[in-house]
Amino acid sequence: VLLSNVIRICDRLDRWGNHLRAQYDELFPSLCNDHPDVFPPEQYRWEQFLWACELWYSNSMKIMFTDGKLRTCLIPIAGFLNHSTCPHIMHYGKVDSTTNSIKFPLSRSCNAGQQCFLGYGSFSSSHLLTFYGFLPQLDNYYDVIPLDIDVASNEDCADTDPTPDWTSHMVRGTWFSKNHGIFHYGLPPPLLDRMRRSRNPSLQSMTLTPENLEIELDILRDLCSMFEEMRDGLGDPELDNRETTSCDVKLAVDFKDLQRRIFSSIVASCQAGCELVECELQIYTL
Repeated sequence: VLLSNVIRICDRLDRWGNHLRAQYDELFPSLCNDHPDVFPPEQYRWEQFLWACELWYSNSMKIMFTDGKLRTCLIPIAGFLNHSTCPHIMHYGKVDSTTNSIKFPLSRSCNAGQQCFLGYGSFSSSHLLTFYGFLPQLDNYYDVIPLDIDVASNEDCADTDPTPDWTSHMVRGTWFSKNHGIFHYGLPPPLLDRMRRSRNPSLQSMTLTPENLEIELDILRDLCSMFEEMRDGLGDPELDNRETTSCDVKLAVDFKDLQRRIFSSIVASCQAGCELVECELQIYTL
């Protein structure tokens, strides 16, 4: 079973919204009733609280102070620096004991007039979209598609053991992979190994035998079919509203394009892998 990344994001947003609402209800209106001079009700409505939370979570940084304690802070100027997958500033977050200030050393040069970027962390685009409201312009290595997949470990035992054999994996765009050769295909080795063992539990090593190649072909065809279905489930890209002036809609379309690109890369790698395996199999049929 493949769970859509979009569904996961919506679920995360829903849970986060419920969490914030619960926090708000714990504080208000009791604070307004007990301290109306400090917390005037008209300034502490749900909308204002939500806006303040957005500012806090999108601009705050975790900083290590000289006493060794980690605190979340809003830092002047630093909050204006945008995230990049190839940032100028990579190592920060500790108060310098000699100057009692926070330094942002450059990991690469930044010319005058050039925007200086820092790294918010090892976050996927779905996380950055959810909590910061933007998508990176460059390829993001941490863009992964979570998979929950049901693979029977032994088809002969299917009738005696009705419990599904669930396994979770992560896949990313295959353009990040440096190995697209046979037995690799630019795909995650743990996922491939899990699917191989589900077909042949006694498999010890990958060698170029007809039996192993047939398993490879079976796996690649299954994966290709799965990711084609996921890609097609995003709809026709020609029907997406790209003329809208709404920033939210544009971000949603861009995120769909990113998901579609990842799915398409996996489909293409599976198809190329099938061609590799079929060429090897021809050696044994000649």
